[in-house]
Amino acid sequence: MPLLLGCFAVIFPRIALFLVWLLGNGFLERTYKSFLWILVGFIFLPLTTLVYAYVSQTMPDAAGFGGIGLLGWILTAVAVLLDIGLVGRGGRHYRRRRVVEVVD
Repeated sequence: MPLLLGCFAVIFPRIALFLVWLLGNGFLERTYKSFLWILVGFIFLPLTTLVYAYVSQTMPDAAGFGGIGLLGWILTAVAVLLDIGLVGRGGRHYRRRRVVEVVD
């Protein structure tokens, strides 16, 4: 089931983030102390918000101090790149569509 939710989160990150917030029993609130961070994450970097919450609660660092380990930071960086790629692809599509409409 977590693998299915992960695949769903990559395809529809805002819907997955909303469902985790709604049904997650405070999963996001344990990571982000302010609702404002969750809202900003929902708007700008939804996949990164989900991944950071996951790795901060399930992947401790090697020393066991409760921080995020190297693998957690790598996963978070990949999520940032995916979020930026999702945003960039939409802008590129919009510019290409606009050029086609202007030419017609």
